[in-house]
Amino acid sequence: MTSCAYMLDTNIVSDLLKNPRGGVSRKVRHYGIEAICVSSIVASEMRYGALKRGSARLVDAIEDVLSRIQLFDYDDSAAVSYAAMRCGLERRGSPIGTTDLFIAAHALSLDLTLVTDNVREFSRVEGLKVENWIERDGVDDK
Repeated sequence: MTSCAYMLDTNIVSDLLKNPRGGVSRKVRHYGIEAICVSSIVASEMRYGALKRGSARLVDAIEDVLSRIQLFDYDDSAAVSYAAMRCGLERRGSPIGTTDLFIAAHALSLDLTLVTDNVREFSRVEGLKVENWIERDGVDDK
């Protein structure tokens, strides 16, 4: 097993880039970079966003952040988790977005806490531990 405990969602990595002294950055420093990771799905989303914007500076900033954080490849264990999770959510009539399903399945398959600013959606996933490290109005949501 890994020392990673927290898998960051796309919106959290984005906040880390936008607010390098914000709540997310403070949490990363508090827990230590070795406790933080991202899914290859999140890395794909971040890279897509930068390329879509056409910003070389943003591409460089994202690559810099991703080079410092453990990156976990989406694997067969995550795929099995995805299938079961999607079936369960559809049966309950509360599906979530496809990309979010992949990210949630990856975190769940590794028994990691998913750090996201989209707690409402991810809270529908049974057994998934979810936290929000983005501060609003000076208060930590997490």
